[in-house]
Amino acid sequence: MAKSKKALIQELASKHNLPLKAVSDIVEAQFKYVAKVMSDGSFDTIRLPYFGKFSVNANRLKNVNKKNGLTDDKG
Repeated sequence: MAKSKKALIQELASKHNLPLKAVSDIVEAQFKYVAKVMSDGSFDTIRLPYFGKFSVNANRLKNVNKKNGLTDDKG
């Protein structure tokens, strides 16, 4: 069963006896990393445990690149 980010943070903090703020910072860092990798375009799929797989639709990427004046080397 999928958990919300808040529920996961609370569970991890309790399990590892860590402050909520520290666990929240760690979880947020994962999402910042995913956003950076996605913006670089250097990935096929990114999997975050407990959250799922993240990918970019190829057609959407082409449209965004065209809008920003970038070329798409992948097709």
